[in-house]
Amino acid sequence: MKNKILAVLLMGISTTQMEAQELKTTFSSNPFFNSYNTPFQVPPFHLIKNEHFKPAFKEGIKKQDAEIKAIVNNKSVPTFENTILALENSGELLSNVSTVFYNLNSANTNDEIQKIATEIAPSISAHRDNINLNDKLFTRVKTVWEQKDKLKLNPEQHKLLEKTYKGFVRSGANLNEKDKQRLRELNSEMAVLTLKFGQNILAETNNYELVINDKEDLVGLPDDLIANGR
Repeated sequence: MKNKILAVLLMGISTTQMEAQELKTTFSSNPFFNSYNTPFQVPPFHLIKNEHFKPAFKEGIKKQDAEIKAIVNNKSVPTFENTILALENSGELLSNVSTVFYNLNSANTNDEIQKIATEIAPSISAHRDNINLNDKLFTRVKTVWEQKDKLKLNPEQHKLLEKTYKGFVRSGANLNEKDKQRLRELNSEMAVLTLKFGQNILAETNNYELVINDKEDLVGLPDDLIANGR
């Protein structure tokens, strides 16, 4: 009996070690989890593969959630630095992967990227709502906003504070709980529909053909442009 228990324990340890190793491998091979060793910190597009996006989105959401939690649970009085600036600086990983992914999805997409976009849309929408509709976070933001005339902020800081506060209000921070839940549902639905609409427009554009039967209609166009249009 003891041998069986020991075997189970060892198997559990082995499984945990394997999972840890797989996680380590995933992080080391994913360009989003490492510093960009490129001129001007340009994303290393030659290293980024489609399978890197979903793990990076997931980890980006996880990290920003932790950063938001730290802001909310800060026992200090809300200030521009520990609330507004901290919020502005949160979500670096999520911002990095979003910038690359959504630019590719707009300018150089394919079926796999579009599938990933549809799959992650609800999660991204929920994550944004979790921030914008966070009562405790908004209370801290509002506290700083109400003290803006006493804080001696420079123009850039004042603009960031204004943008942050109004962003929360316009995103539903002042709604009651019932309306917030309805807003979450609408935002999630709209996120998916917006993607589908864009994909439909792209498909229609790609399927468009212009047939020219009369060579006279091409007079004035460069030869290389005419050749590429065949």
